[in-house]
This record gives sequence, structure tokens and C-alpha cells, in this order.
Amino acid sequence: MNFKLDKKFVKLGRSWGMIIPPWFFKMLEIDPQKDEVTLHVEKNRIIIEKK
Repeated sequence: MNFKLDKKFVKLGRSWGMIIPPWFFKMLEIDPQKDEVTLHVEKNRIIIEKK
């Protein structure tokens, strides 16, 4: 699967975040209320993987 979603960061309190649309989670079969993800950096990319 190859898919691109362009997003900008938004200020969330003292942090920065990204608003991710529900269909994106559904496509990846991630339940944002139950599932955990792992984030890691490779070169200039943030990789998000479902545990």
C-alpha cells in the first residue's frame, strides 16, 4: 500500500500535534482509543507502527 497524506502541525497546548482524519486510522486498521503505536525516526522520516 502506498498512500500520501499532506498535513501541517497544529499547536496543542505547549506541544505540537497533527490532526489525523478517522478514515486514515480505519484504512490502517488502528483503533486510536485502544491500540498503541511506536514512533521512530529514520533519516528525516517519522515512522508510526501499530504494536
